Amino acid sequence: MAKATFTMPEGLISTISKLGNKTDEIIEKSLKAGAEVIEDKVRNNLSDVIGKDTKTDSRSTGELLSSLGTSPPLVDKNGDYNLKIGFAEPRKEQNAAKGKRSYKERTNAMIAAVLEYGKHGQTPKPFLKPAISSGKKEATAAMVAKFDDEVAKL
Repeated sequence: MAKATFTMPEGLISTISKLGNKTDEIIEKSLKAGAEVIEDKVRNNLSDVIGKDTKTDSRSTGELLSSLGTSPPLVDKNGDYNLKIGFAEPRKEQNAAKGKRSYKERTNAMIAAVLEYGKHGQTPKPFLKPAISSGKKEATAAMVAKFDDEVAKL
């Protein structure tokens, strides 16, 4: 049977040993740095598409834009860190209904999906996918920079 042995580079071993019990904290800060980049791009794209090219005057209340945010980083059952950029629920106007759902009730997620993908009689106005694709490199760079900065502080 063939055997292969690999050794980690000294620089990487040194960096990992510096992390110690600060690993989780540094990972969370790095993820948040990347999420800030994407959230800013989503926010800018969303504000650009709201009310654009409509046949009637926009009825935007600004609630969708204000509900955009980032969740705290969480560890899943596989040990992977995740955070989400999305829209908070419920909408403020739904609170007045006191738990009764009407056919006119709309969630932030539904409104965002209609904007992103369109519907019959309403053309799509993508804001999420372009933000993710255009911000991927910048977000990765922000995460790496934050990680390096945090390791340098140790």
